[in-house]
Amino acid sequence: MIAQEIMIRQVYKVKESDTVRRVIEKFIEHGISGLPVVNDRNEIVGYVSDGDVMRYIGKHEDRYVDFFYASILIQGDNEQFEERARRLLDLNVMSIAKTKVVKAIWDDEVENIAAMLGKKQIKKVPVERDGVLVGIISRGNVVRHAFKNLI
Repeated sequence: MIAQEIMIRQVYKVKESDTVRRVIEKFIEHGISGLPVVNDRNEIVGYVSDGDVMRYIGKHEDRYVDFFYASILIQGDNEQFEERARRLLDLNVMSIAKTKVVKAIWDDEVENIAAMLGKKQIKKVPVERDGVLVGIISRGNVVRHAFKNLI
């Protein structure tokens, strides 16, 4: 079995020029937790997930970094949770998206995709063909297709 046989072809995505507000709207509207980010040629340039949002809005504590000859204090957040969330909405999606995207190719073997999802501990992987986004595969897609004839 190969990627194109189990991938979801209707992919929710955002453009690299979109704001995080658009990402959150799509998360809520479609009940999803991650989206590929594409350019005008539908090439994958990033991936944004609910984890990226959590890292931004979560409280950042003060940290001390000790060097051999000095110590530095890196201050955490002074603003309130709602202020961080409100500020996040107007940021460009690429300011929080991962740009090193784990991708599958449309003819990759599903067992290799399963290994990738497990090893990288990610929920979904965008699928590309000839450099453009053509689908997405989630852990659930792999599990359903792997076991549908066995149970």
